[in-house]
Amino acid sequence: MKNWAANLTYSSERIERPRTLAELAGIVAGEPRVRALGSCHSFCDVADTTGVHVQLDLLDDGRPSLEVDPGTGVASVRAGLRYGEVAAGLHAEGRALGAMASLPHISVAGAVATGTHGSGDGTRSLAGDVVGVELMTASGEVLILRRGDADFPGSVVALGALGIVTRVELATVPTFDVRQDVFTGLPWDALFENLDAVMGSAYSVSIFTSWFEPDVRMVWCKSKVATRSTGGEAGGEAPTLLVELGATPATEPMHPLPDVAAVACTEQGGVPGPWFERLPHFRLDFTPSLGEELQSEYLVPRAAGPDAVRALRALGDRIGPLLLTSEIRTIAGDDQWLSTTGEDSIAFHFTWRQDWPAVRELLPEVEAALLPLGARPHWGKLFTVPVADLPGLYPHFEDFADLAARLDPTGKFRGGYVEELLA
Repeated sequence: MKNWAANLTYSSERIERPRTLAELAGIVAGEPRVRALGSCHSFCDVADTTGVHVQLDLLDDGRPSLEVDPGTGVASVRAGLRYGEVAAGLHAEGRALGAMASLPHISVAGAVATGTHGSGDGTRSLAGDVVGVELMTASGEVLILRRGDADFPGSVVALGALGIVTRVELATVPTFDVRQDVFTGLPWDALFENLDAVMGSAYSVSIFTSWFEPDVRMVWCKSKVATRSTGGEAGGEAPTLLVELGATPATEPMHPLPDVAAVACTEQGGVPGPWFERLPHFRLDFTPSLGEELQSEYLVPRAAGPDAVRALRALGDRIGPLLLTSEIRTIAGDDQWLSTTGEDSIAFHFTWRQDWPAVRELLPEVEAALLPLGARPHWGKLFTVPVADLPGLYPHFEDFADLAARLDPTGKFRGGYVEELLA
């Protein structure tokens, strides 16, 4: 079995899809090596194992797949659900998540385990919405950890190393509507001098660039609006800052990749719609293409953002020929021990052409520019930072390693580079 991009063949001897908790417990207790496998959107072997992979898309734990506590607004969801499915269910209940990733196709447990995120100065990574996890430990028993428990900060962005997460509890907010506006041709000098203002010009902002073009290719602005469906009068205007800085409003729908039709993208042009139909870049009902890309991402402390932009722009002639596109986003900090956004951060994402030898040769140059600024590589993407150097990027790494050793003393849930990380 291969991952989503088909650049990785998993090492597992077989894949199981248990339908009940009892079936899952039998697999976990009976196998020396087990790892959960989500929607296979990681580009590296963070989820790999030489033993048995389990996928939870068919798991029925005897409870509704999604249920919202009417008092607290906390939603309990099955771990194998995709974010797009959870979002539609929450919206039907009048609730929303604070953030969505670019793709709504990713599984909840897999996404939070690797620190996946969306964009927005005031929004945390997807793991930041998690207030509780239910997981099956190495003995086949179920453990529940909730915010406030001593071990909770190590239990969400956990790389699958603690057990098989079966259910996740998510904090929610009242549902809201969003408009999406795209701008093109922002001058580089305007971005250098106004980076914070540009990234703060809407609820969620994404910048797309190849780093060597004469101007910034696109800025996608997703703005909250008050509409009758969310209890207010229709309203909300497109951000004006981008035009003031020299960008031009797009006159037709745009795709993040040049010269690709925008049919799979969420609606643009300032048309208000439900949060879950605007915050992702892509529609749930379109299956993203397979096999034609690789991805890397580095998350830098927000204060170092301008220096990072200038450093990458200086490498534009090296980066550009290997790129399909690059995206800049911001994320608010959280308290997860292995979160790549332990403080307010700016993320630099690279969607590469599928030429791993050339990308592998280039990545050390990118890392040499970003690591001195405090960058952390995304756990589920491709990087060349030695695994032995990763613990030093996380002040609470030893706390996490101790937690993993306590819950999984034989290393049942280790595999791929997680095996090396916790060696």
